[in-house]
Amino acid sequence: MHKYNISKSSSFYTIGLSYKKADANIRGRFSLDEESKHALLVQAKENGIESLIVTSTCNRTEIYGFSQHPYQLIELLCDNTSGTVEEFRDVAYILKNKEAIAHMFRVGSGLDSQILGDFEIISQLKVSSKLSRKYGLLNHFSERLVNAVIQASKRIKTETDISSGATSVSFASVQYIFNNVANVSNKDILLFGTGKIGRNTCDNLVKHTKNEHITLINRTKDKAERIAGKFNLIVKDYANLQEEISKSDILIVATGAQRPTIDKHIIQTKKPLLILDLSIPKNVNENVQELDNVSLVHLDHLSKITDATLEKRKSHIPLAEAIIEDVKAEFNNWLETRKFAPTIKALKHKLTDFATAELDTQRKKLNDFNEEQAELISNKIIQKITNHFAHHLKDDDVSTDDSLELIKKVFQLEEPQKTNVDTV
Repeated sequence: MHKYNISKSSSFYTIGLSYKKADANIRGRFSLDEESKHALLVQAKENGIESLIVTSTCNRTEIYGFSQHPYQLIELLCDNTSGTVEEFRDVAYILKNKEAIAHMFRVGSGLDSQILGDFEIISQLKVSSKLSRKYGLLNHFSERLVNAVIQASKRIKTETDISSGATSVSFASVQYIFNNVANVSNKDILLFGTGKIGRNTCDNLVKHTKNEHITLINRTKDKAERIAGKFNLIVKDYANLQEEISKSDILIVATGAQRPTIDKHIIQTKKPLLILDLSIPKNVNENVQELDNVSLVHLDHLSKITDATLEKRKSHIPLAEAIIEDVKAEFNNWLETRKFAPTIKALKHKLTDFATAELDTQRKKLNDFNEEQAELISNKIIQKITNHFAHHLKDDDVSTDDSLELIKKVFQLEEPQKTNVDTV
């Protein structure tokens, strides 16, 4: 297999778990809030990890990074969450080099989302890579890979209809309400939590229900007020949560807490109450189901909702995959160039040494030696020679490894650094 000049001693891994094998409870144990992400990155830096990207959403927690062994990354995850190595082993996936790269493309392009075509993960990937850069944990390879995935995601969005209509969990929650609650526009709806899913749910509620009885509550009131201002909605203090639940027909919980924020003791109403828990970890205690008037639905159930729109999206998967392969081919070309870049650089230095020695000789022989003209000509010749070799190495009909060995042997070049990243 081809090897690329990416890392001296590490391989590129993806380690993680997702909705495919891990239920909401397990995903909750491995979820990372902002504080935990920062702590993980600090620990990775202290442990000598050269590059690492962390994502944690309601559907998955993943680490993309370089290490000598994947256990280094697994240990980072377990040290900063409540999950154990044994639990991780039961539901996790560990992908290496080309499989790890391919996985990031599928995730970032919405093909691996719980709801096909949900592109919310790509914004997470952007934010995560910026955070890694802040900690000095984003090497050139990882940055280039993330940019390639973003490019593929943009093309799939614009060149296919795989994301036609709303495709997120927040939309699925509104769709569920429509399908299971009569006279939605007249119901009292309480949205508790105004994180990203909460904001998107609020947007979909206003857009699709035409409901004027939507109340927002957030632990930080001014954040709820900023969101409510865009939609002209009601905002209540966190202290009024129990009172507002008693008034509500529908309660949507989208907080980012690590433990349940709603349990049966806070529900004092006797009228029917539908609760949608859009949080990971779960923010609604299962004990609410002990109340006869309460119906609880978690996002894992919402994500299984399929309709004609979703079925139609599946027909666009082949085109989306073709776009990924196209962008991945460009990424491969860049990797291939990096493979022989050290040799070309070493060759250029060697030719420059030859030129310098010859110029010194001619300088001593010729009284009218034109220094500036001689250097200009020699630099141009060196550039033409190195370009010629570079074009030769890019030729698909040429064995790159054999050519590199020959160049190194003929010009007595030092061995460039070895790598562990395979062909994609």
